[in-house]
Amino acid sequence: MSDERRLAGDDRKLEVLRAIIEDFVTTSEPVGSKALVERHALGVSSATIRNDMALLEDEGYIVQPHTSAGRIPTDKGYRLFVDRLSQLRPLSQAERKAIHTFLDRAVDLDDVMASTVRLLAALTKQVALVQYPSLTRSAVRHVELVSLGSGRLLLVVIADTGRVEQRVVDVPRDLDEDAIGRLRGALNVAVMGQSFTDVASRVADLPGQFADNERAAVSSVLATLLETVVERHEERVVLGGTVNLARAGGDFSTNLEPVLEALEEQMVLLRLLGEQSGASNPVSVMIGSENSVEGMNTASVVTAGYGAAGQQIARLGVVGPTRMDYAGTMGAVGAVARYLGRMIDTQ
Repeated sequence: MSDERRLAGDDRKLEVLRAIIEDFVTTSEPVGSKALVERHALGVSSATIRNDMALLEDEGYIVQPHTSAGRIPTDKGYRLFVDRLSQLRPLSQAERKAIHTFLDRAVDLDDVMASTVRLLAALTKQVALVQYPSLTRSAVRHVELVSLGSGRLLLVVIADTGRVEQRVVDVPRDLDEDAIGRLRGALNVAVMGQSFTDVASRVADLPGQFADNERAAVSSVLATLLETVVERHEERVVLGGTVNLARAGGDFSTNLEPVLEALEEQMVLLRLLGEQSGASNPVSVMIGSENSVEGMNTASVVTAGYGAAGQQIARLGVVGPTRMDYAGTMGAVGAVARYLGRMIDTQ
């Protein structure tokens, strides 16, 4: 039988582990048996708790950092604690009001992303990460085409998530306003409401609808459109609240620099958010050594997907030390993800 299953069968030891984690998160100091007796109604003697702590240490859930000191949780202990959380801490009325205040006043997608990352950092006191809605999971709301003169057109693609992509198209010859209007109309008939991944097949026959002297320009516009919605895989992540890591610097077992260096790279941020994209739980947690990203083995990452109608279009989350208020952080991440998903759906 595994250590986890043995411990799961001993409710008192689970309670002792929970109490150690809660006290360590609150005080940042190693926790002793005397403190547990004084702060928690565990219903047993200090000697019994010392025996339970010795067993927890033998099984790798807690460790004694210094001789004659109390115990602190290990990554394994945090993992069991997170897996056994019976409920997440609900947001307070003030926190729920803050979500509405921050996000309802946003005017466009960039503003929504910036407001969300500031809100999440403020609620959790951690570094917040918010991924822009993925184009590959979006549908086309509208296509606009505007003449810039001198053989140039402005192509604007608006996604149902509010994301806007703009490209300047160089065409072999100017199209008159009538041809531009016909092309704009044909594009919207073909792709409006369609998934970005289906656009290529929907526009394949469009050049044949135009006169010979217009087809080269039409083909140039279509090539740029396909580059935008099919071939372009760039994703963006907004980062906020880095100062919160600096305030928690003492919580990192080595130093803060590797974590800060990892957070400077967009591809690393995408990897942190994407590693749990297929998880069955609404909110996912990677603790310490569970993180595969180099430099992140002293941090925890809490993430959730957001979207509408059960469809995940992107993810958000926070990065902080393993000494984290997991119940509160997971509750905040989940609540912001749900609200952001509803906002995106109604834009």
